[in-house]
Amino acid sequence: MEIILKEDVINLGYKGDVVKVRDGYGRNFLIPQKKAVLATESAKKMLAEDLRQRAHKLERIKNEAVELAEKVKDITLTIGAKTSTTGKIFGAVSTVQIADAFEKAGFTVDRRVIVLKEPVKEIGSYKATLKLHKEVTVEVAFDVVSE
Repeated sequence: MEIILKEDVINLGYKGDVVKVRDGYGRNFLIPQKKAVLATESAKKMLAEDLRQRAHKLERIKNEAVELAEKVKDITLTIGAKTSTTGKIFGAVSTVQIADAFEKAGFTVDRRVIVLKEPVKEIGSYKATLKLHKEVTVEVAFDVVSE
């Protein structure tokens, strides 16, 4: 089934993308949640006209994402966590804590755009990927230290 996304859906696509999904996922989840519509010919024509009109706005959003990526690519965040004597963290460092560290550094980054490859459960240096725009991603280094 082909659908047009009305908003960004993690691990599927971005607003305005035409994607193929399984029938049940589209019919039972995406369409009832108003996250997508069926990709009929008329809907595709409306999407093309809408994208043409919004092109300059999308370019501005992309430029803001590129500027933020340039600013944050060279910084190293420090995140404090409660640890045992062996260096293991009680729990794990989450994207919320990384977003808070960005806030303290003076940047506004939504926790949903931060991707960790694996759970952070020990003290050390790690990298997180920021997906700021569908064409702009940047890796940011962060250190986890004991509080």
